[in-house]
Amino acid sequence: MTTREVLRIAPRFRGPAQSGNGGYVAGLVGNAVSLAENESPRVRLLLPPPMEVDLNLLADGQTVRLTGPDAAVAEGSTVSTDTLADATIDPVGPDQARAAEAQYRGLVHHPFPGCFVCGPENAEGLQLRPGPVGDGRTACTWHPAADLAEPVFLWAALDCPGGWSIDLEGRPSVLGQMSACVDARPPAGEPCVVMGRVLAEDGRKTHTASTLYDADGRVLARARHTWILVDPALFNQLA
Repeated sequence: MTTREVLRIAPRFRGPAQSGNGGYVAGLVGNAVSLAENESPRVRLLLPPPMEVDLNLLADGQTVRLTGPDAAVAEGSTVSTDTLADATIDPVGPDQARAAEAQYRGLVHHPFPGCFVCGPENAEGLQLRPGPVGDGRTACTWHPAADLAEPVFLWAALDCPGGWSIDLEGRPSVLGQMSACVDARPPAGEPCVVMGRVLAEDGRKTHTASTLYDADGRVLARARHTWILVDPALFNQLA
């Protein structure tokens, strides 16, 4: 049986100036997918998610579609959790993650400075600062507030640390696909570490991974992403 939910993406949850943050929107869709044992959700973003318009979230078991007024926005399905085997990135400690934040390139050169996850101009966002730690990895800390420890925000927190393992100045990209496995939620206010890593480049696509750790170094969630190279000036001007 297909269920229908109507939702709207508020400007707080933007990525580029005129569309929703990819990780947040992927989380909305992914959390509606019904899973069997050893399955995780995979979400493909089909077009920039429009904000402040009615969107239909249509869920039919393992198939979920997010549709706008004129076209499908995203679709969710399932993949084997084994496909996330390489998404568990070797962690660093909280002190090293905080030190990496000082090297966060998005503070000066950010293609989408209002991004809900990592935009320096979004005071209502997660305010993540994923900086490089070497070997193609990024790291940052996150202290989730009580209203941000829900799975949809874990998807969001797993988004940009993967993206910043790419050279986003020379290769500005937006999220095209994301698979995630959430094992546990962090307690509100607990100091977490989020790691990102670049896996491969393939033409206009870049593949990355990310891992969320709790204060004791336990894996809470992990994800794989496919990013698409874009012109940020044109992307930010989308109506």
